[in-house]
Amino acid sequence: MVLVSPDKIQAYSARQWWGELTLWQLFEQRLAAHPEAEAVVDACNRPAFAHGAPRRLSWAELGREVDRLCLHLLDLGLRKDDIVLAQMPNSVEQFIAYLACARLGLVLSPVPVQYRAHELGHVLALTQVRAVLTFERIAKHETRAMWQALAAAHAHLGHVLHWGGADALDALPWADDAGRQGLAQAERAAAVSANDVFTICWTSGTEAVPKGVPRSHNEWMVVAPSIIEAADLQPGARLLNPFPLINMAGLSTAFVTWLVLGATVVQHQPFDLTVFLEQLRTEKIDYTVSPPAILNSLLQNEALLEGIDFKRLSRIGSGSAPLSPWMVQGFEQRFGVRIVNYFGSNEGAALSSSDIDVPDPALRAQFFPRAGAGGHEWRISTTRKIRTRLVDLDTGQDISENGRPGELRFAGATIFSGYFRAPELTARAFDDQGFYCSGDLFEIAGERGQFYRYVGRSKDIVIRGGVNISSEEIESLLTGHPAVQEVAVVAVPDALLGEKLCACVVPRPGLTLSLSDLQHYLRQDKQAAIYKCPEYLMSLDSLPRNAVGKILKRELREQARLLAPTELAGAA
Repeated sequence: MVLVSPDKIQAYSARQWWGELTLWQLFEQRLAAHPEAEAVVDACNRPAFAHGAPRRLSWAELGREVDRLCLHLLDLGLRKDDIVLAQMPNSVEQFIAYLACARLGLVLSPVPVQYRAHELGHVLALTQVRAVLTFERIAKHETRAMWQALAAAHAHLGHVLHWGGADALDALPWADDAGRQGLAQAERAAAVSANDVFTICWTSGTEAVPKGVPRSHNEWMVVAPSIIEAADLQPGARLLNPFPLINMAGLSTAFVTWLVLGATVVQHQPFDLTVFLEQLRTEKIDYTVSPPAILNSLLQNEALLEGIDFKRLSRIGSGSAPLSPWMVQGFEQRFGVRIVNYFGSNEGAALSSSDIDVPDPALRAQFFPRAGAGGHEWRISTTRKIRTRLVDLDTGQDISENGRPGELRFAGATIFSGYFRAPELTARAFDDQGFYCSGDLFEIAGERGQFYRYVGRSKDIVIRGGVNISSEEIESLLTGHPAVQEVAVVAVPDALLGEKLCACVVPRPGLTLSLSDLQHYLRQDKQAAIYKCPEYLMSLDSLPRNAVGKILKRELREQARLLAPTELAGAA
């Protein structure tokens, strides 16, 4: 399944930004180079969220696991371009599943473990998936049972495959010589190219349903240098991955970079600070990523960092919310750790601010290199593979002066080609010059106009723990509650997660409702993911509107901010 235009393939191949190597072929190279080296490691607390004891697999052991899963998928009749959905916690099994799909040309569609029938119904209808790879249970949720119920309602979903429990993938027979020969023949028949779609990941913008973002093998591999160079990573590095392996943040670091470097990935699931710190101490980690709030807290409690080898762990990535100059400076001055500041999206709009290009930690916390705008040279190679423009949303004019906010737009080798089976959404996502409209507001900064500074968002979304949540989606769901007359959803600042959801509700006359009522309605009646439940409620007599009847979200955000803890409510 090639969705990228021939012109784009030709242009980026000619510049050698894209190549002919697939992710599976990259795995084969690493397997041949060091078969007995450690490849992937389970989280030490695995029994808390999945079946079985934690495992550590070498490249050779991982290859054998992939062989037997591939044979099973072929036996079930799955072939190139069939879409396979994966709902799995961070685990070694993800690598088995993802590599099997890359090898056979199956299109992998990973979804959050929190997704329930509400979100999954849309994904299933849009993709017409043939099979799902999952676990018997994830934490306390009976995942296999949920998928079997979904399969009964979606005839195209013929196979619910799972690890753990009865009839599990754990018990598949190992490949023999005949099986490996059959696999080689299937690979030749599939003829997977580097421009075939490898994944369809899911993102939420202002729309009420998730949007599928297809990315080819080449579109994934082109983003790896922005991590490898910015974090100064070397072949064989050990990476600790606390991000879900379902989108740009997790896959680019813990799958693509892992393959490029022949690294070791230590998985972490779900985020647990005690476990995270223990892994940093015992697993000889060279690089990891962490939300800003966690890094702030650790710097305020330095005793927690005792025993971590910061000569080895010399860089840590962070993002999804503005970084504090105090924190970035503090880690560098006290521990010699350079914080890498990332901005990015599943669509491939990405900036990285590393000490490679921005040595001053105070500047690095606030500014990104003004990549792809011309007139500035940067050492991170990805900056030469994109173009950016800053656009005034009121006039449509390009902005070239400092201090004037506008929408940052991207074009280039890292940017996706369009949403999956959604031409109208794709048309709205790109401007008339072919630039992707990020929906994020930046301004030009620096003495020479060499930086971008993040200002805010133009899209109506809430970012909770780095996950985009569409306000429109939650509003649409809550409108069906029998006690709700009108509703608007806005963000409340949160020290740990960045933002939480607040439902601003006008109850129907004579009726009342509580926050727990809304949460129960979303989880039980609408089968929505738990992270989409509001954690604050404002009950109002009416919603503020302008002269033409549009809800004034700005006023609601100002009121909702007062619900946050005092230090956040009063923050600028």
